[in-house]
Amino acid sequence: MKIGLYFGTFNPIHIGHLIIANHMAEYSDLDQIWMVVTPHNPHKQKSSLLDDYHRLHMVHLATEDFPKIKPTDVEFKLPQPNYTVNTLAHLQEKYPEYEFALIMGEDNLNSLHKWKNYEVILQNHNIYVYPRVNSGEMDSQFSNHPKIHRVGAPVIELSSTFIRESIKNKKNIVPMLPNKVWEYIDHNLFYKK
Repeated sequence: MKIGLYFGTFNPIHIGHLIIANHMAEYSDLDQIWMVVTPHNPHKQKSSLLDDYHRLHMVHLATEDFPKIKPTDVEFKLPQPNYTVNTLAHLQEKYPEYEFALIMGEDNLNSLHKWKNYEVILQNHNIYVYPRVNSGEMDSQFSNHPKIHRVGAPVIELSSTFIRESIKNKKNIVPMLPNKVWEYIDHNLFYKK
């Protein structure tokens, strides 16, 4: 079974994330997409993150109607900060019968050469890349790499940062979130300040 790993802080998960995950599940050779909720991205300030378990719960709420999309808290139990290469090694050891691939936006692909042990990742895993607005020119070292697969997913110009700012500024962002996620955020008064 081929599993696509879609990493993110999902702070909060929004319809853009779901559109990409569903597109990968339906239009690539991946059998399942695992939404890997990242407790702390080494490149992001931790203070702006909602509690890990609230974000995981929102991913559960958002994906419960999508049988091919599963949330996972695998990184919650790994040493901090999390590095993708370590998470991949852990998953491969725990689930040797699965083949794990990465899902990333074109902007992340352009900075892949800065990732810890990126050569090991490319040697052992396929990477499925979706287009992003303004991701710039593709890094030439990855343009014809046999492990990198471009998937013509819809370009979604929506970010969790925009949603958090909009909630703080009392804007109606209901169409941008799965209903149950919006209800959970609203009920708990998340992102209001």
